[in-house]
Amino acid sequence: MLDKNYDPQTLERKWYEAWESRGYFAPAGGEPSQTGTYCIMIPPPNVTGSLHMGHGFNNTIMDALIRYHRMCGKRTLWQPGTDHAGIATQMVVERQLEAEGRTRHDLGREAFIERVWTWKGESGGTITRQLRRLGSSLDWEHERFTMDEGLSEAVREVFVRLYEKGLIYRGKRLVNWDPVLHTAVSDLEVLSEEEAGQMWEMRYPLTNGTGHLVVATTRPETLLGDCAVAVNPHDERYRHLIGEFVALPLTGRRIPIIADDYADPEFGTGCVKITPAHDFNDYQVWLRHRDESSIADQPHGGLINIFTPDACLRANQIEDGDLIPTAYVGLDRFAARQRIVADLEAQGLLASVKDHRLMVPRGDRSGAIIEPYLTDQWYVRVGPLAGPAIAAVEDGRIRFVPDNWKNTYFDWMRNIQDWCISRQIWWGHRIPAWYDEQGNVYVGRSEDAIRTRHGLGPDVALTQDPDVLDTWFSSALWPFSTLGWPQPTDRLRDFYPSSVLVTGFDIIFFWVARMIMMGLEFAGDVPFRDVYIHGLVRDAHGDKMSKSKGNVLDPIDLIDGIGLEALVEKRTRGLMQPHLAERIAVQTRQDFPNGIPAFGTDALRFTFAALATTGRDIKFDLNRIEGYRNFCNKLWNASRYVLMNLADAPPADDAPMTLSAADRWIRDRLNTTVASVHEALAAYRFDLAAQAIYEFTWNQFCDWYLELCKPVLTAADAPAAAKLGTRATLAGTLETLLRLAHPIMPFITEEIWQKLKPLAGVNGDTIMMAPYPVVDPSATDPDACREIEWVQQFILGVRRIKGEMNIPPARPLPVLIANASDQDRAWLIAARPYLDFLARTASVTLLADDERAPESAIALVGDMRILIPMAGLIDKDAELKRLAKEIARIEADLTGIEQKLANPNFVDRAPAAVVAKERERLASQGAALARLQEQAARIGAL
Repeated sequence: MLDKNYDPQTLERKWYEAWESRGYFAPAGGEPSQTGTYCIMIPPPNVTGSLHMGHGFNNTIMDALIRYHRMCGKRTLWQPGTDHAGIATQMVVERQLEAEGRTRHDLGREAFIERVWTWKGESGGTITRQLRRLGSSLDWEHERFTMDEGLSEAVREVFVRLYEKGLIYRGKRLVNWDPVLHTAVSDLEVLSEEEAGQMWEMRYPLTNGTGHLVVATTRPETLLGDCAVAVNPHDERYRHLIGEFVALPLTGRRIPIIADDYADPEFGTGCVKITPAHDFNDYQVWLRHRDESSIADQPHGGLINIFTPDACLRANQIEDGDLIPTAYVGLDRFAARQRIVADLEAQGLLASVKDHRLMVPRGDRSGAIIEPYLTDQWYVRVGPLAGPAIAAVEDGRIRFVPDNWKNTYFDWMRNIQDWCISRQIWWGHRIPAWYDEQGNVYVGRSEDAIRTRHGLGPDVALTQDPDVLDTWFSSALWPFSTLGWPQPTDRLRDFYPSSVLVTGFDIIFFWVARMIMMGLEFAGDVPFRDVYIHGLVRDAHGDKMSKSKGNVLDPIDLIDGIGLEALVEKRTRGLMQPHLAERIAVQTRQDFPNGIPAFGTDALRFTFAALATTGRDIKFDLNRIEGYRNFCNKLWNASRYVLMNLADAPPADDAPMTLSAADRWIRDRLNTTVASVHEALAAYRFDLAAQAIYEFTWNQFCDWYLELCKPVLTAADAPAAAKLGTRATLAGTLETLLRLAHPIMPFITEEIWQKLKPLAGVNGDTIMMAPYPVVDPSATDPDACREIEWVQQFILGVRRIKGEMNIPPARPLPVLIANASDQDRAWLIAARPYLDFLARTASVTLLADDERAPESAIALVGDMRILIPMAGLIDKDAELKRLAKEIARIEADLTGIEQKLANPNFVDRAPAAVVAKERERLASQGAALARLQEQAARIGAL
């Protein structure tokens, strides 16, 4: 028997340990050619990370799909693993060293890498433990890590093949540079937010002595690297100056005035300084004009890098002097800004300074302002790889869900830029390139392989490139490297391509597109058939969750609960901006005065599924998860009722059995629900699947069928065959419902199923290996549905009358029936047990066509009228007095609302939402008043 109270924490840990220890998560079943396969590759979370709401949502969706297809009989694989997360992991270990008063350079590269591996072994499994708490049925026996030797072999193999094909090269280009971490970072690792800043307008003197141009900039320190001033070719103010020169302030260097559409006549003064080594847009302008003699003949071809890797001014020398005045050399970029602005002002070259809000790019790990920086890096020439990847989506080999995301994919792929794959850190896949003392580069799978291929003896010194590969490079190989590629393994044969990729829209460029390119190039096929793109999980107000806003929710806290002070401490710990701590603490205490209660995993998973509307962001509201925790309780208590009614008299297969209309109705409704869930999951409409399960469980099974069963189960004179039919239907319906809900709610369904299966005549060790329900055409019964719908309307009609007349629900009442058809009469005879038990009818009398009914309250069921005579049922004077008091209260409330809405000060100054709410109250209370007045008139007429 089930425990009286539903305790999710106890049963969740018990069942997950049982599932994993018994090997249920591994691929199982017959030959893939017969059963079919279904595979999902987990987007590998960072080994440094912990579970966040996006992970919780994403993994709920994947696990629901895996459990569904496993129960449908397919040989399923959900491939687990983690990403080495180069920069993030290195920062964790470097902070540990910093606390010890050391740096990675004190250890040296090899010792530092050993330290990272040690940390990974001791602390790197946090997120995989948390994924287990979510019920994720991953094939843990084959868990992979992007720095495993097998995956490392795949990375080296891909790098060498691309290099030999001419698709990997080393070149000097502009990158996002983190001056704290001293490495290039990807666009995904750059967070740009609007901040308060300034706009400086500076005078650049014309060399022809006719005046000056006023140039507006938010970065005056970079003027030392200017190669030109650009104006729009259609700007009449400056057209006559195109081709002239200006003297660069503080240096005297002569730079040209060029024409380019990048210059916006409406922004600033319309004149834009072009600093190609320190601005991505300026770099594109330089590419368009670099062959013009006025730029090509400048020092370094106009491409002047003024910063060191620390973002300090560097000594930039040319043959006949310094490009950068020595007064600025060595200054931090922001100290240089202050000095340069002061010097411009002293020379009369500073026209104005204005407050200006601008987007500031910061490294997501260091918080440092990112610097566009000119440096030597390794690149993948992706154009030749992009063509086949575009075609794979165009011809339908890969399908995006929702379909509109393919346009985002196409936009990026058709304008794709070469991919910077090198990073200047130590933790990661080291680039398989070596240099000799003359600077010649050799690329190969190992140093020994290079020496053998090129005939280099031991006397030739080779030094490996110190850079490592971008984390996204190894992640791009994830769908096939995890299955054993480049070896032709059975897992690669059976599970590549995978079935679906479940991911967020924010990494379509950085991961999805690159997996498609690499899969086609090296594995010979697309990496997945479907790409299901889900939205972001936002807070209840629709705001993005972030630590700085203090609105982050931890899925584990929702599962286990957390006290208020522990929640405050958690939200304010390790803030990049500590001054926000007090505001976040105050907001947290307002939002969660009692902390967060424990909801359990199944309630959280059902919430995620119910909110998973295709293509939309998710507003996560604690009221929703509380409602679904109540849903779990409802299912638990209903199951206890069923088990109690089955325990003493389990179904007998050989005994005669009859099915009531209610039995046949619930079987039909269940069958329809099964069809709806299959259809929803096939379309990735998890919200519709959850809605169908919820609606059937709560409304049809619990609220109606369990009540309709009671007259049969409790009546001493009920036929044995009828009791047996109802018990069999109870058992079968609940057992099927549990299997139907299992992919979304795995723990509670397993616990109940284990208790139910001996009473339902079901075999099997676990519900997760039981067959998923299928549509049964023989269960369709429209006659039973019409009959029970009639019964429901009858019962609801009587209950509504009792509610309106303030009559106790349990009080039996005589009922008169008028205008009944032959079908109504037949149903009335069959339904008397339901009506007496649920509507509390004391008697039911059919009126003749010409018979006059007494003053009655009326409810309609189609054309048939249900009449309940009012005489003697209520104390007329007492009820009129009660109604008069309620009417007076509502009239007073209405007067207050009307006065408030008639006040212009309130309507014009109050927030629109507040005014709208008052108008809603006015309409609601007006409708309530009309109902009470109608009720009083009816009673007064008795």
